[in-house]
Formats: sequence, structure tokens, C-alpha cells
Amino acid sequence: MSALGEHARFDAPATAAARPGRVTLVGAGPGDPELLTLKAVKALRAAQIVLHDSLVDAAVFEHVPRTAHRIAVGKRAGRHSMSQRAIIELMLRLARGGHPVLRLKGGDPFIFGRGGEEVLALTRAGIPFEVIPGVSAAQGAAACAGIPLTHRDHAAALVFATGHLRGAGDDARTVDLDWALLARPRQTTVIYMGLAALPQICEQLVAHGLPPDTPAAVVERATCTDQRTIAGTVATLPALAQARGVCAPALIVVGAVVALQRTLGVALRPHAPPARHAA
Repeated sequence: MSALGEHARFDAPATAAARPGRVTLVGAGPGDPELLTLKAVKALRAAQIVLHDSLVDAAVFEHVPRTAHRIAVGKRAGRHSMSQRAIIELMLRLARGGHPVLRLKGGDPFIFGRGGEEVLALTRAGIPFEVIPGVSAAQGAAACAGIPLTHRDHAAALVFATGHLRGAGDDARTVDLDWALLARPRQTTVIYMGLAALPQICEQLVAHGLPPDTPAAVVERATCTDQRTIAGTVATLPALAQARGVCAPALIVVGAVVALQRTLGVALRPHAPPARHAA
């Protein structure tokens, strides 16, 4: 049975007078369930149908009524349980049937969470929606790893980018980014979903003028109790991440502020393993 067919029991007879259900996009934060906002908790407690990403911490669902129907639609074990198009179709179908839908996403829905695509589809379909922002992965990683995203002495700008590989085959896969922008001095660059392309990212940053000794780090499972921070430089980080077996989800942080992690990291998160540094 198709992903949509599995949820056919939620369909309501389509009539011209039928009022669509409201869709609420909720940011679940970067991992730690205690970083949920009060507004997010209120929405979760009132949920009837929850379409959720796979990276959402299990403790978050303690706020969801037992009677609510939970549908996993995110990435799990290296595969997508549902394509983005199918997620949107299911969300629209449920809302058109008059059901209120809570779309639960990791981090913040509008920061590389495809929330923009989903609310555009809702708008075009005439379905009411609300967006409840969440603590982003970048904010969570910065706070718990001891890497201030901005600092008057080191970074006057902050740039977020996505490091998704693109291409028809493994040999042709590339990351298409504005490298000149990302290699500018006196800024912090945070790259989401870039772990698989880390060697290419670091190589391109250096090729576009960033000094090889620029501090850089990978933060694995930000804000979780098993968070790890591997810190080095743009030149050394790919080998360090491979040697330490870093796995997704992980963020890449590049810039002078990363050097502050050596001093701030353990103090900010004493219950986590200390970061491993290398020159």
C-alpha cells in the first residue's frame, strides 16, 4: 500500500463546504528535549495527528497525547521513509479532510528544514497554517560546544549554508556553494548536512582564499548527552573527523570563534566528553 493509502482512514468526504484542518509546523529544536519552547509544548499537547522527522528525540513525544496518531516521515537508517513530495501530498490530504495536523521538524522549520516548501504548498491550497520556530541546530551546537557564533573580536558576520552533495553519480557529486562568500574573513560559517562532503568543502574554502590554519570544528549530535566536538583547522579537520568516526547528524563550523572552544567547551557542558583538539 502507498504511503498515502496507509492513512486513507483519515479521509473525510470532500464537499465544497468542508473546512480544511489547520497545519502547525513546529520546530523540535536540535536534540535536547528541554530546548522545546513553551509554545511548541502547548501545540504538542493538543496534537491529533503528528507528521514527524526521524531525528526528533523520543522524549519530545512525552508531550503528545497517547490518542494522537504519529506518522514518521523523515530519514531513517540512510533512507527516506517518504519523499518530500509525498510528505506534502499527505499533509494536504489530511488537512483537506478537516484534520488538524502538527508537522514536527528537528531544529527550526525554516532553516534547511524544507518548511518553506511546505508552507508554500499550504498557501497555494488555501489551507491555514502556523509556524512555531525552534532552536536551530547551529544555535544548539554553539551553546553546548562553547563556540560563540559571533564575537566582536573575531566574527562580525554569520553565514549558514547547506553542504548537500549533488550529482548523477558518486564520481560527479559536488557541492555547489558560493565559495568566495564562505571564505571571507571575520565571519563564522556554519554548514549543515555537509559531513559527507567535508574534504571537498575544506579544499574549496582554502582554494578561495581562506587560510588553511583557520580554526574549524565538527559538532556531532549537538545538545545531546553524547555530543562530540572535533576541533582542528580547515586543513586538518577532514582527516580528524574520519579518524574519530564522526557520524551524522553533524554541523561544520568554520572561523576564528572555533578557537574559543578550547577554553569554553568543557565549562559550558561539563557532563559531556571534552572536545578533542589537534593542530
